[in-house]
Amino acid sequence: MNPTVRRFPWTMGVGFVLLILALSLAFLLVKAESRAAQPLPIYAQISDFSLTNENNSPVSLADLRGHVWIADIIFTRCPGPCIRMTRQMKELQDALPKDAQTKLISLTTDPDYDTPAVLKTYGERNGADDNRWTFLTGTKKQINNLAVDSLKLSAVEKKPEDRVSPEDLWVHSTILVLVDKQARLRGIYQTGGDDVDWPTEKQKLLAAAKQLEREP
Repeated sequence: MNPTVRRFPWTMGVGFVLLILALSLAFLLVKAESRAAQPLPIYAQISDFSLTNENNSPVSLADLRGHVWIADIIFTRCPGPCIRMTRQMKELQDALPKDAQTKLISLTTDPDYDTPAVLKTYGERNGADDNRWTFLTGTKKQINNLAVDSLKLSAVEKKPEDRVSPEDLWVHSTILVLVDKQARLRGIYQTGGDDVDWPTEKQKLLAAAKQLEREP
């Protein structure tokens, strides 16, 4: 018998198996994509606010409507987690597509020191693109209203007797929060700790921001 003829059914069988595997993979990818597209929860509605950015310009909730935004709370003299969190925000800035409408917002807990000029220098030192990443200050009450009441971020000033250094001023949240185009809190992401896998959290956050950009 001609060897070519004998091999033909075997070749057809391999092709059929490969086709089945390809279809199965496509099905799993569609299923995974469907799961990923499930609506994100709504945790809270962000109330209106009026703060000042690093360029000494007023910023209100109206300026962020229509944008997805990621927020954290830091202070520029922070000797601890703020350094890591600012580096992580820079990673997010660099990872976002150039045409993405997602904004980055960093609130200060220390408005007495963190003036617009100080925040401007801090942003420049950390590679912030002020078209994408905004630093906000205001009165302690104004910051508290946005950070604590709306974004569910905490910030507590330490008593002088509890401070271990002159810069040990605040205990504050080390999470990142995600807000949608309708100013609703939609996600909370960890930035540090022994059990936190930041690269995974970062990818989850970027995927969630992309999903929210597709929402009306």
